[in-house]
Amino acid sequence: MPNTNTKTPRRRGFLLSSIRWLLIGVVLLWALGALMLVAARWIDPPTTAVHIERRLQAWIHRTPYRERYKFGPLSQISADLQHAVIAAEDANFYQHHGFDWHQMQIAAEDDLEGERTRGASTITQQLVKNLFFGTGRSILRKGAEATLVPVAEFVLGKQRILEIYLNVVEWGPGIYGAEAASRYYDETAARNIGREQGARLAAILPAPLKRRPERMNSYSAIILERMGQMGW
Repeated sequence: MPNTNTKTPRRRGFLLSSIRWLLIGVVLLWALGALMLVAARWIDPPTTAVHIERRLQAWIHRTPYRERYKFGPLSQISADLQHAVIAAEDANFYQHHGFDWHQMQIAAEDDLEGERTRGASTITQQLVKNLFFGTGRSILRKGAEATLVPVAEFVLGKQRILEIYLNVVEWGPGIYGAEAASRYYDETAARNIGREQGARLAAILPAPLKRRPERMNSYSAIILERMGQMGW
C-alpha cells in the first residue's frame, strides 16, 4: 500500500518550488522592463510590442504589410500636433504622475451608466502598453502596466515620454509615429502640421485601424475646442 504521508510533502514541496520560480520569473521580467525604460531615456526604441504584434498578425493571415516608422526628435513635431494629441488623449498630462485618478473615476461612473465615451488611460500608460504589452486586454496586463508606469514617469520625464509616444503610437495600418502619419495622410513633415490637421490626426488615435482624418469632423472640432480651453 503506497505511503500517502510521503507523497503529500513532496507535492507540497513541488508546488512551493513552482510558485517560487514563477515569482522569480515575474520579478526578472519586471526588472527587464524597468531597465528597458531606463535605456529609453537615451536610446530610441527600434520597435514595440504593437509593431511586433501587427507583423505577426499579417504573417498569420498572410496579408500584405508595410511598416512606416521613423523616429524623430520632439522639436521636429509641430506644437499644434503635440497639443492636439494631449488634448485628445490626456488633458492632465503635465499635472499627473502617470495616473489620472479623476478621469478614472469619471470613466468608472460612465461605465456604470453605460455612457462611456472616452478612456481613462494616460499617455504614460499608453506608452508602457505600446512598448511592452501590445493591444491585448486583461487584468494581469493592467497590473503589470501599473507597476511600470511610475518607473517611466521617474526615469523618462514628461518631454521624453511625449516624444517616444508620438513616435511609436499606431496611426493606421503599418503607420507608426507622427512623422509617418503626417507624410501618409497630409503629405508633409510632422513639423508642418497645423491646428486643424493636428486635431484630425489626434482624432483617429483611439481607433487607428478604422478611422481616417478626413472623416473626423465632429471629434476634431471637440479637440480644437479643448485646445482652446487649455490655452493652445
